[in-house]
Amino acid sequence: QVQLVESGGGLVQGGDSLRVSCAASGRTFSRYAMAWFRQAPGKEREFVAAISWNGGITYYADSVKGRFTISRDNAKNTVYLQMNSLKPEDTAVYYCAYNVVLTGGRTAVTGPSTVWGQGTQVTVSS
Repeated sequence: QVQLVESGGGLVQGGDSLRVSCAASGRTFSRYAMAWFRQAPGKEREFVAAISWNGGITYYADSVKGRFTISRDNAKNTVYLQMNSLKPEDTAVYYCAYNVVLTGGRTAVTGPSTVWGQGTQVTVSS
């Protein structure tokens, strides 16, 4: 069973940058697409970014396109989310998800086999 541990969240000011990481245990990390989702207080969890098993395909939500970059290092079993030009509306708990499906709609969907991390809080002050 894969386990995910996110890190790198924190409190930053608007316009700052932050990188969150998700380290996975297990030998099957490189076989599956990964994604980041986020959930703000009082809102539903939403898709942020996704990356294919080899990093060749990346998808982004319109709200983060051009500001966030998803990447992965299969040798380190880690996926990253580099967040630049952060805005207060980016404030949320960020979750990584293992074993997602990239869709033709340029997003990612989760399913019964998806494994979630515990989340890391990102707070952006104005």
